[in-house]
Amino acid sequence: MSVPRTLASSALALLVPATLLAAAQPGSATGSATGSNVGSNVGSMVDPAEPPAASVSVRTTSRQRVTLQALPQVVQHGARPADADRARAGVTATIRPVRPGRRVHLHVRRGEAWETVTTTRQDARGRAQFAAAGSEAGDPLTYRVRAAAAGGLRAVTSGVVSTERWLDATWTDEFSGTHLGPEWSHRGRDYVGSNRRSCSKGDPSAASVGGGALRLSVVKDPEATSRCRIRGRDAVGGRFAYRLNGHVGTQGAFSFRYGVAAARVKFHRLRGQHGAFWLQPAAGMYPGATGSEIDVVEYFGDRHPQGGLASFVHRYDGRRRVSAGGWIPGSESFLASRRDGWSKNYHVFSVEWTPRSLVFRIDGKETGRMGRGVSDVRQFPILSLIAADYEIPKIQGRRLPQHMYVDWVRVWETGG
Repeated sequence: MSVPRTLASSALALLVPATLLAAAQPGSATGSATGSNVGSNVGSMVDPAEPPAASVSVRTTSRQRVTLQALPQVVQHGARPADADRARAGVTATIRPVRPGRRVHLHVRRGEAWETVTTTRQDARGRAQFAAAGSEAGDPLTYRVRAAAAGGLRAVTSGVVSTERWLDATWTDEFSGTHLGPEWSHRGRDYVGSNRRSCSKGDPSAASVGGGALRLSVVKDPEATSRCRIRGRDAVGGRFAYRLNGHVGTQGAFSFRYGVAAARVKFHRLRGQHGAFWLQPAAGMYPGATGSEIDVVEYFGDRHPQGGLASFVHRYDGRRRVSAGGWIPGSESFLASRRDGWSKNYHVFSVEWTPRSLVFRIDGKETGRMGRGVSDVRQFPILSLIAADYEIPKIQGRRLPQHMYVDWVRVWETGG
């Protein structure tokens, strides 16, 4: 897990906007839709000889380029646990040249015709972002977009994309029972001074399943007979109650290589611990190891001065640990409304992992991407709420426990 204070000084510590890598990995950004005209028929006919659609298409004219991408069902914010099958798929058009405010219509194929699903406007990065049905009666759906004429550019229609690739998740857990499934195991079950968690450890008592969600907690260790001393570079020194963390992963039971991994999470409220959804190499992280730790999202509590949300990647270059990533800029812009919040409602945090890049998203909206140090080995998912030594002084023991909730986790593996 990351330490943002340390990473902020790294030369690699940045999240690259989508526009900087669009040529290498087109059609990367997705999100939720706005607009109207639902269900109207645009009348154009479908070519019956048209080949099956892929999940990404690129169409270029003499003056314009439209990249369209369909993603899995990774859009589902709300206050309560929900059926993962009812999540919305992300569909995004990236149109060049950019004309902010340009109207873009999303069409779905119905038999031999196209119907308008909804309409939105192109943003300053050239994207038109939609949330749409991922399937209908168990069948995939085919989409395209049509951008209206604007700013000296003619109307243009994209190629088509299909949701077929994402119909069946490779692995999923909706935490519908009362116990963790057999794939999960508890991690970090010892107090270890060398990893900056000398005052906290993972424990099964800090993880429970019920009401359709996994609850991970930070609680005081009831069996501790003394207090833990924090010293060194973790600043605010002193003696504090030992903590137990909810910290689970699927190492040895499930791993995957390339694809999309997503978790629907409602984070804890107070600072003094951080919740996370992350991936580690199946063989582990240690000096000389291949692969990278991918911190899809970490949250450091409400009212954090940098917004509290971050994404990171850590790897080893020989024995030297190299880190990249950082705070998600303008994280509040990914909330559904002013009344929304990362500790108030569930949101879907995902990473699209290809051999060439990592693309991070919240409810389908891209927050950043990385193109260096991309892991090429199998990874396994981890969910955790951890109190690191540098965080513990930020919260008094009487304000524990803190809780993080996970509604579901899904992986769509694509392979190389």
